[in-house]
Amino acid sequence: MAPTTDQELLLRIDAAAARLAVSRATLYRMIQRGEIATIRIGTAVRVPVTALETWLAAQSISLGGPLP
Repeated sequence: MAPTTDQELLLRIDAAAARLAVSRATLYRMIQRGEIATIRIGTAVRVPVTALETWLAAQSISLGGPLP
């Protein structure tokens, strides 16, 4: 699901961690394990919003579907 408004497409690590309600360290571990994709722009590391949405969708599927 791509954002349909003027929302950001790429998030800084701290913003992506906040969206998932995890610490920066936890997000870095997830990135290292290959669970969440990143994009490098020069030396900056950014997390695509679509990568977060994909990860969340996969978690819902592996847990038996969305909550009621």
